[in-house]
Amino acid sequence: MTSALGAGEPGQRVSDAYRWTQLVIGVVCMVMIANLQYGWTFFVPDIQAKFGWDRAAIQWAFTLFVLFETWLVPVEGWFVDKYGPLVVVAFGGVLCGVGWVVNGFATSLTGFYVGQVIAGVGAGAVYGTCVGNALKWFPDKRGLAAGITAAGFGAGAALTVAPIQSTIANAGYQAAFIWFGIGQAVVICVMSMLLRGPKAGQTPPVAVNAANIQSRRDYRPGEVARQPIFWLMYFMFVIVGAGGLMITANLKPIAADLHIDKIPVTLVGLTMTVVTFSATIDRVLNGLTRPFFGWISDKIGRENTMFVAFAMEGVGIYMLYLWGHDPVWFVLLSGFVFFAWGEIYSLFPATCTDTFGSKFAATNAGMLYTAKGTAALLVPLANYLQQAQGVWDGVFLIAAGANILASLLAITVLKPWRRSVVANARAEAPVAASGPHGVPAE
Repeated sequence: MTSALGAGEPGQRVSDAYRWTQLVIGVVCMVMIANLQYGWTFFVPDIQAKFGWDRAAIQWAFTLFVLFETWLVPVEGWFVDKYGPLVVVAFGGVLCGVGWVVNGFATSLTGFYVGQVIAGVGAGAVYGTCVGNALKWFPDKRGLAAGITAAGFGAGAALTVAPIQSTIANAGYQAAFIWFGIGQAVVICVMSMLLRGPKAGQTPPVAVNAANIQSRRDYRPGEVARQPIFWLMYFMFVIVGAGGLMITANLKPIAADLHIDKIPVTLVGLTMTVVTFSATIDRVLNGLTRPFFGWISDKIGRENTMFVAFAMEGVGIYMLYLWGHDPVWFVLLSGFVFFAWGEIYSLFPATCTDTFGSKFAATNAGMLYTAKGTAALLVPLANYLQQAQGVWDGVFLIAAGANILASLLAITVLKPWRRSVVANARAEAPVAASGPHGVPAE
C-alpha cells in the first residue's frame, strides 16, 4: 500500500491513514455545526422572555433551519459529486456564521426566521458533504464511517452546553449567537481547505458481507427518486426523526413544563440542573450511538439494527412519558432516547448507498436526508398539540408508536424488499458502471 496520496493522483490506493485523516477533518466540521441545531433550545426561553412571542411561533425558526438544512442537500450534494467537497464546505461555513450573527441582531420573528434559513443552508452544505465524503472514502466500512462522521454533529454540542448557557446568562443570548457563530464559521472554513474526495482506484473494494448486500450498480438521483423502496426509507426516516427533533427543540421547555428544569441532579459524582445534565448527556450519547450502531450494522445488517434501535427508541419515549416527571429519570431516559435515536443518521445513509451505489452517494443520501426536514414540520405541530392538551402526553405516545411501527417495517418490509431490488439490479447489470472496485469516477 502506498503512502497517502494527494486527491489529484487517481488510480492508486491511498493509505488508511489518509482516509482516516479525511474522516477526522469531516468530523471537526460536523462538530462546528452541531450547536446550530442542538444549541437552539437554550436560546428559546430568553427570546420568549424578551419579546413575549408564542413559543410555537418561535419554534418555526427551528423548523425553517431544519428544512433548509435538509431540503437543499441534494443540490449541494450534486455540486460535491461534480466539483469536490472543498468549495461547498467553505461556502457552508460562511453561511453558518452569517446566520447566527443575523440571529444576534434580530428584533422580529422574521429576523430569526431569516437567520435560521441562512444557517440551515450552511449547515446542510457542511453536513451533506461530510457524510457523503465518508461514504465514498469507506466502501468497506460504510456504517462505521457514516456513524463517526454523524457523531460529530450529534455529540459536538456537548462541549459547549455549559459555555453557551454561561454566555447567555452573563452576556445575553445575542452575544452568544454572534461569538459562537463567528468562531464556528472560522474553524469550518479552515478545515475545508484540507478536505478532499476520493478518485477512482484510491479506495478499497466494496465490502462483501452476507448481512449487508450491496449493489454494484450506481443509480443516478433521478432513478433513485423513481424507486418505491426509496420512499419506504423516506417514510421510516420521517416518523423516527420527528420524535427526536421534537425533544431536541423542546428539551428545556418540556422540563420547565414539568417544573423540574432547575432541580439539581447528582449522578456518578456530578451535580447539575436537570436541563444542563440532560443536554450534556444527551449530546454525548446522541454522538456515541452513531458509530456504535453503524459498526453494529456493518456486522449484523442495516435492517436488523434498525429493528433493535427503533424499538428501543419507542420504549424509551414511552417510559419518558410515564416517569419523566421525576428529575433523575428525566435525565436518564432522555439520554436513552437520544442514544436510540441518533443512529438514524448513520443507518439510513449507509442503507441508501448500499442499495443505490456510491458514485452519486452525496446526492442520493442527500435526497434521503431531506426526510429530516419533512420531520421538522411536525415539531410546531407537537407544540400546538401540547398547547391544546396542556400536557406532552399525546406527543410522547404518538412518537413512541411511530418508532415501533418503523422497527416492524425495517424487519418485515424493508429487509426482504431491498434484497430483491439489489438482486434485480445485479441481473440487469452484472458489471458495475462505476470505476474499479465500485469506486466512483470523479
